[in-house]
Amino acid sequence: MKKMIAFMLTVLMIGASMLTGCSKSDAASSEGAATPTKAATTAPAESGDTAWAADVQEIVDRGVLKVGVKNAVVGFGYQDPLTNEYSGMEISLAEKIADYLGVDVEFTAVTAATRTELLDSGDLDCVLATFTITDERKESWDFTTPYYTDYVTVLVENESGISKIADLSGKKVGVSSGSTSGKALVKAMIEAGLISADNFDEETFDPATWTEGVSFQQYDDYPTISTALSAGAVDAFCVDKSILAVYKTDSRSYIEDQFAPQNYGVATKKGSGISAVVEELITGWLSDGTIDGLISENGLN
Repeated sequence: MKKMIAFMLTVLMIGASMLTGCSKSDAASSEGAATPTKAATTAPAESGDTAWAADVQEIVDRGVLKVGVKNAVVGFGYQDPLTNEYSGMEISLAEKIADYLGVDVEFTAVTAATRTELLDSGDLDCVLATFTITDERKESWDFTTPYYTDYVTVLVENESGISKIADLSGKKVGVSSGSTSGKALVKAMIEAGLISADNFDEETFDPATWTEGVSFQQYDDYPTISTALSAGAVDAFCVDKSILAVYKTDSRSYIEDQFAPQNYGVATKKGSGISAVVEELITGWLSDGTIDGLISENGLN
């Protein structure tokens, strides 16, 4: 009888030991499965104490951040025609914003004329497309703290003989529809004493109707302006210098003058929740050197 009891106790002890081993294994598996995903670790307050704003939650639930970008501006937003892959500083920033939200990113090529329409319609969540911040634009859309500052200048064919802003008097200049480049050039010419300011109103300025001292031809995209310059349809090409760099060749030169600082920011719908998110991210990346690194990496110094 004693031997039987001793045998039963031994069996029970072995069983308990086996159960304990299984419990540890299961716990380890459970811990692995519970490892927070990128979305979980980057959600506000991490513990869920603070919920995303409704529009941000919609992006998270959708699993895709829809971003408007340029596709022909090397260094900012460029789409390789062979691979269709995007590259550039603004592409990297968009990817980092999506990464923070734990979602994928979807790029839509925009122009100066289409970017706000697509933002207003909800087709885009934000725009990173060399979008210059102005007081007038801030009345309609939110902009982050600037992540890059550029200047407007003018590109001409060497054979044109145009080398400075004064040489543009009486010339036709190609600009992008919806851009502020034409206005910036007229202001610079007024400040240089080349044009009278009597009929200039900054709020109502329209390059399509301006003919005093200089005239403008508007185009939907930059490659078309470049083609028009080569064909002689316009005498000059005016836009931010970083954009003009794509179209600078040995047979073309910048004029001596550059003017009108252009501060680029991320544009979002006015008062939206995503506005606050991207502002916090951009200011953080400005502070920790991330944006400086992207500027250098893309040759934008």
